[in-house]
Amino acid sequence: MINVTALDHLVLTVADPRRTAEFYEALLGMELHRFGENRLALHFGQQKINLHRAGHEFEPKARSPLPGSADLCFLVEGTARDSAAKLIEAGVTIEDGPVPRTGATGPIMSLYLRDPDGNLIELAHRS
Repeated sequence: MINVTALDHLVLTVADPRRTAEFYEALLGMELHRFGENRLALHFGQQKINLHRAGHEFEPKARSPLPGSADLCFLVEGTARDSAAKLIEAGVTIEDGPVPRTGATGPIMSLYLRDPDGNLIELAHRS
């Protein structure tokens, strides 16, 4: 058996990588890095999200990569109330929350929103 220890990165297929990067940088404080042949990645903590432009993905790739097909949950600092206030101030629509959920390590309080491609983004606050 192979034992997984952590998630290094994931790939989001997006319509417009620059627009996506701006959203995640401005709203969630991720840092944009360029690597390889003008590839883009969003870094946070010890993880990253590689951005692939739809129709121009890097090989190998998922069988059916599509913008808006991801459902991601990020652990964030502070309280759900504080995050909700920041989202409202930024003009971002909160789809649901704050609502209690069960995270990987225990209870969380979550807010749901969508990124520019319609991916569902959960902002989780540890209880």
